[in-house]
Formats: sequence, structure tokens, C-alpha cells
Amino acid sequence: MLDLNGASALVTGGASGLGRGCAARLAANGAKVLIADLDEEAGNAVADEFGGMFVKADVADAEQMQVAIDTAGEMGPLRAAVNAAGIGHAMRTVNRNGGPYDLAQFEFVVRVNLIGTFNCTRLAAAAMSKTEPLADNERGAIVNFASVAAFDGQIGQAAYSATKAGIAGMTLPIARDLSSIGVRVNTVAPGLFDTPIYDKMAAQGVDAGEFKAKLGESVLFPKRLGYSDELASMVYELLTNSYMNGETIRVDAGVRLPPK
Repeated sequence: MLDLNGASALVTGGASGLGRGCAARLAANGAKVLIADLDEEAGNAVADEFGGMFVKADVADAEQMQVAIDTAGEMGPLRAAVNAAGIGHAMRTVNRNGGPYDLAQFEFVVRVNLIGTFNCTRLAAAAMSKTEPLADNERGAIVNFASVAAFDGQIGQAAYSATKAGIAGMTLPIARDLSSIGVRVNTVAPGLFDTPIYDKMAAQGVDAGEFKAKLGESVLFPKRLGYSDELASMVYELLTNSYMNGETIRVDAGVRLPPK
């Protein structure tokens, strides 16, 4: 098992939602957490709550993420990285008026989700390669975030699904690349989870509770949205279980997304 007690752990997108849940789990198990996010207020609050540090960083920016990783290394040897940062944008390939998908928007989603995840992975792995090896010459582990949309993409999710499928698709090749330096890579593909994004619907006149209950009906069992700690539990297992490598794990209670 990879012991993260006293080691540093990078969590991108850790200022809220599923990333925050992972940061909480890591901190509870003795890791020193570095939150990398664009939301300074929330990021600093989370870092203070868990006794970690915050760095404002764009995941697709090499220089900004290198600063975040270097800062993490100042807290302890970097042994874990969780790349939870990502965005979604719903748009049909051709809309009802015959207009094509905005190519700039497609490129933006690819930049944040796919390029950003790879950027963080490569930089974190490079830092891990310089740490002292542990048992079995293990140096660290990385968990990236895909989504069930990688496999069950819905109407309007062309960009989002493409990026999440890309993350799943590069998992094994990267795991093979990094095997020589003792760094493992796995991916989680979350299903429907209860995150703060639903609470923002109140401003649009939508009953968030009713909406979440309706979504939960499509889940196989249990018929509800997942809790962030349930996903964090799987992420932590993938980080610490030294025999997990090169896998993409659906965490979705059996849901299969319909077309819309």
C-alpha cells in the first residue's frame, strides 16, 4: 500500500465539488494537500480547512501548474495527484437553426479537460520521479477524472464526452510510460453525483431538490445521486492500492445515461 501520511498530494479542481471531497479524504489520512484551482476564495477556504495550501492555477498552463507542483513539493514529497478539474458545455453539433457547433468552444473544453489533465499528469509524474522510491520501487500515484459520459454521452455532450473518452483512452498508455519510474495511473468515471452545481439552479427558478430526485430515478441502485465521499473513497483506494494500475473505473451505481 502507498502510504500518503506526511506526503504531499495535489488536487486540481479541489476548491469545490468532487475535488473538494477528495481533498478532504486525503487530508483525513495524513496527506498535506495542495489545492490548485481558479477560484481563489473557495480554494483558500478549503486549504485552510484541511491544513493545506492553495495555488491559483490554470490546469492547461504549464508554468502555473509547475508553480503549484513545486509548492506541493515544499510541504513534503509529492506522492499523489488527483486531477479533478474540468468543465462541461452543452451544445449540439448542429443546432435547431442549422448552425454548427462553435469550434472555439469545442477547443476550449478540450484545452481544459483533456490537455489540462495531461499537463498536470506529466508535470506531477516528473516531480514524483525525483522522490525516493518506496516498497517495490513505487514513487507515487495519479488518479484522473473521466466521466460516464465518455461511454454514454448524451445529446449536446460531443465536446465533453470526447475529452472524457480521451482521458480514459490515455490511461493505459500513460501507465505504461510511467511504469519505469514507479508511478501508477488510474482513472475514475463518475456517474451522477450531488455537487454544488445543482444548488445554483435555484437562481434560475429551478427546484434543485426535485431536479436531483428526478435524476436519481435513472440510477440502478441506490436510486439517488452519489455523495462526494463515495467517489473520494474510490479515488483514495486507487491512490493507495499498489496493485491498481492502468484502469478506468466507473463509479455510477449502475447508471447508463439515456440520449437526453
